[in-house]
Amino acid sequence: MEEPLVWETDGLLPLERQLHEAARRNNIGRMKELIERRVNVRARNHVGRVALHWAAGAGHEPAVRLLLEHKVAVDDADAVWGRSYRRPCFGMNALLLSAWFGHLRILQILVNSGAKIHCENKDGLTLLHCAAQKGHVPVLAFIMEDLEDVPLDHADKLGRTAFHRAAEHGQLDALDFLVGSGCDHSVKDKEGNTALHLAASRGHLAVLRRLVDIRLDLEEQNAKGLTALHVAAEGVHPDCVQLLLEAGSCVNALTQKKQSCLHYAVLCGSEDVARALIHAGGHTNVADHQGTSPLHLAVKHHFPALVQLLIDAGSDLDATDNRQQTPLHLAAEHARQDIAEMLLVTGVNLNLRDKQGKTALAVATRSNHISLVDMIIKADRLYTWEKDHLLRRDPRDPCGKNLTFKQDHRQEGRQFSRVLWRLASRDLRPHEWKKLAYCWEFTEAHVHAIEQQWTGTKSYQEHGHRMLLIWLHGVATAGENPSKALFEGLVAIDRRDLAESIRKKANADLRAPSRCTAM
Repeated sequence: MEEPLVWETDGLLPLERQLHEAARRNNIGRMKELIERRVNVRARNHVGRVALHWAAGAGHEPAVRLLLEHKVAVDDADAVWGRSYRRPCFGMNALLLSAWFGHLRILQILVNSGAKIHCENKDGLTLLHCAAQKGHVPVLAFIMEDLEDVPLDHADKLGRTAFHRAAEHGQLDALDFLVGSGCDHSVKDKEGNTALHLAASRGHLAVLRRLVDIRLDLEEQNAKGLTALHVAAEGVHPDCVQLLLEAGSCVNALTQKKQSCLHYAVLCGSEDVARALIHAGGHTNVADHQGTSPLHLAVKHHFPALVQLLIDAGSDLDATDNRQQTPLHLAAEHARQDIAEMLLVTGVNLNLRDKQGKTALAVATRSNHISLVDMIIKADRLYTWEKDHLLRRDPRDPCGKNLTFKQDHRQEGRQFSRVLWRLASRDLRPHEWKKLAYCWEFTEAHVHAIEQQWTGTKSYQEHGHRMLLIWLHGVATAGENPSKALFEGLVAIDRRDLAESIRKKANADLRAPSRCTAM
């Protein structure tokens, strides 16, 4: 229902519209004039509202009394008119509106005028529900103390009682009143939610604290198996999460789909909630019914900060889901270049294959993610070089803080890149880039991945350039002289003529540290 009532006049005759307006503004004089002119006091607008609804919703006692004196129907509910029928819109009558907006005196007048106290709107909300949801304690007190046979734990169409409604909407005073009146604390709605679930899902910290104080079961699960901690994490309410953790909620409780609170925090992209859960002992490697870890989710939904948080917390970077995909497979599939960089820099197993038998490199190749393909090849070559040299990297500081597998945009890199582009586009014959690649220990998989890119009949030029840039990354990382290594590679494939030509140009164009010293 709208809040407050939105002024609607469609479907009314001019004088009827004036009557509604006068009732809404408590203009008694104008109302009397219109009534004397025999305007229909029960006229409805296009959503079924009558003048009494406006007067009651606004709390105008004189207007309400005047309308009642002229025999308006006290129990009329709003409705939408069709061609030959009407159907409930909100199903709110004047009595429910007075409870909703907290107009106690109007409520009393309507009750004394014969309004039916056991009414409901289309959602099954009673007077008690309306007053509790809006936090009107005096109205609640009148309903419970002065009206007869009002059931305290009556459920609406969602199975929610007034206690549920107060908790869901953060109405602490109303909640306290209902608790003091003896309501059922443990009742669940049709989805299995307790008041604790509802308060946690909306982030109502004060209400949640009170529910914890009255000892509602923290581990109660709803129909999907979620605890209050799950829904607080899902709703991204860090304060509520912290309160529940301090109260003793199980941080590693699982839903029916085997999802932990950390899964939900990651799904919603909340670094704060995820950090709180991890700090409280949340397992980072728990897998749900699809074998998906929190890290898989962070990669898939592109939350780089969460990926880094999970890496730092010791997540298994090579964990596989039910498709046998690692986080790197997902990064390759969805072109998450920044996340792939994090995973590759930390160190992952590049030989793992998914259910289709594809490595992460093959997935990136199939998806035509060129930059990712090159990054993975660079990482694979670095891992091999480290293994050959018996080096063990610290994942927290791999090869120094400047390690990257992205394209080199530094000035010195751009200078040598121009040399390599001339080599690939003008000097190398179509298949010679492959000879160089094998000479420099590129694997068949590396070469295959590079040559899948198609840019036309001269694609080999782009292939060669990419291969040379990948090679340059490895040379630079190893601290070798690129001009010397390039000279030796060209000689190895029987292109000494080209090697000599490149050396002369390099010695003329490049700065001293990169000059070729090979003979």
